[in-house]
Amino acid sequence: MRLLIQRVAHASVTVEGSAVGRIDRGYLILLGVTQGDDHATADRLCDKLVKLRLFPNDDGKFDRSVLDIAGGVLVVSQFTLYGNPKKGNRPSFTDAAPPDLAEPLCAYVVEALKQRGVVDVQAGVFGADMQVELLNDGPVTLMLDSDTL
Repeated sequence: MRLLIQRVAHASVTVEGSAVGRIDRGYLILLGVTQGDDHATADRLCDKLVKLRLFPNDDGKFDRSVLDIAGGVLVVSQFTLYGNPKKGNRPSFTDAAPPDLAEPLCAYVVEALKQRGVVDVQAGVFGADMQVELLNDGPVTLMLDSDTL
């Protein structure tokens, strides 16, 4: 599982011209699921995510978590995080989990973040053609990968 985390001043996701998720200050999470991921994988990454200190304190140092600032999280599924462009010019997506595994795990991540105290958790629509808008704050972008945690 991969979480591409972007600290945002605000972010939204639109499907067919309608906003389906919108947050103010917090994280935009692009979420990729791979073969073999499960609830334990999601729990480990969610535990890490809510404790990450990527928001500045009064001295400008990264010292506050999304929980500390009562921030939101917008979760957008993105199988392309497992795209492999090694051969040729068209990436292979064989490392991405099939929808019957990925969709319930994406929904599980949303619920797991709520259970960990995130005040505003929003999500895109799994498998939809989505347009994501964000104002990256910093910019601050970080990748969490279950293979390296």
